[in-house]
Amino acid sequence: MVYIFTSTALQVTIMDENAGFVSMGRWKLEVSSRTWARTRNSTNSKRSLVLEAYKLDLQRPGLQPGEKIMVAMSGGVDSSVAALLLREAGFQPVGVTLRFWVDPVAEERASEETRGCCSLEAVSDARNVAHTLDIPHYVLNMKDAFHDKVVSYFTREYLEGRTPNPCIACNRHIKFSLLLQKARALGINFLATGHYARITYDSEKNMYRLFRGVDRKKDQSYMLYTMNQGQLSAVIFPLGSHTKQEVREIARERGLNVAEKKESQEICFIPDNDYRSFLEREHAKFPPGDILSTSGKKLGRHKGLAFYTIGQRKGLGLVSQRPLYVVHIDTRNNVLVVGEEEETYSGGLEAEDLSFVSGDAPLNPHEVKIKIRYRAPLVSATLYPPEGDRARVLFARKQKAVTPGQSAVFYQEDEVLGGGIIVSHILNY
Repeated sequence: MVYIFTSTALQVTIMDENAGFVSMGRWKLEVSSRTWARTRNSTNSKRSLVLEAYKLDLQRPGLQPGEKIMVAMSGGVDSSVAALLLREAGFQPVGVTLRFWVDPVAEERASEETRGCCSLEAVSDARNVAHTLDIPHYVLNMKDAFHDKVVSYFTREYLEGRTPNPCIACNRHIKFSLLLQKARALGINFLATGHYARITYDSEKNMYRLFRGVDRKKDQSYMLYTMNQGQLSAVIFPLGSHTKQEVREIARERGLNVAEKKESQEICFIPDNDYRSFLEREHAKFPPGDILSTSGKKLGRHKGLAFYTIGQRKGLGLVSQRPLYVVHIDTRNNVLVVGEEEETYSGGLEAEDLSFVSGDAPLNPHEVKIKIRYRAPLVSATLYPPEGDRARVLFARKQKAVTPGQSAVFYQEDEVLGGGIIVSHILNY
């Protein structure tokens, strides 16, 4: 026998005790009759039942029923459903949309569809969802902080010949630092976002642990490796145990106007996705220079080192019998070095600006899985104890296009251990 429930203010109501679903215009929850028999006489147990059915793991110190939780609402389906799930579980979501700095030229050139989480359209969508959910909604101006911590970093990294990841910088300095401070200043102790990742509290070790999201295609744990224990204790990821398909189904069921909204793929502050033009506007012209082979032979001229990345093959403007790839960016001499595909493979890397979720770096060589970019697969490697602020990683098998400026993130199975910024590759070992 199966019971179907809906939740309102932590009350569980039996809609039908027969197997199957009841169309009530709400998101439907399915729980076994045995589970219900164990919990029907306890209010706290009923609450646990609702949380379990919504796949919300919120067992952590200090989080109470009815607690106010600030929800970062970008105007997309993910953060909207995050707010919905928290409301349905009996908490008091407070929606907040952040206004970030956006390049005005790129914004003017971008179509309405390509404008992302920083646009006025996104603010309007978030406000409409908040109205539908009957929760408060506010807009916070973080343009100056965003430009200082994210945009300036982005341009500076390209000037240094590295390939940055602005989403990691935004999470580190804005969402889980400055925004969390804003929440606490307003007397709100918890912050939720629509990230696809999971946080659990380990009561035996008295620490928080960060895991990959259940939806492997949407997993965003790579972007979150800089989170520390204080941040993890205050942050909630309601979507971590959901798939994207489930999230859209929830949004459709509840009639949210963003249920079919497309995801933005571009850099949010460059909505026309033309980062080269943006860099030129920010820092005038980048000087051209020589393109050399790995043996030192001049092959051509590049248009400015900022416009190339390690492993790049297209757009080099070279004629060759075999495909050539960028293998090194020499900013000191303004030289782009290219080679054949096998020359893009490395035996390991060095990373700096290290961050470990537990707060402690490994004291001995540690077998890990590692990602060297967001879309890269997890591969086996050995992480060696840091020397100063640098750590060495050796791959079990050579990896292609190890790119300075990108993050190397370390995993143990599904758990995020930490990571750092790639500074160099190790050819052989």
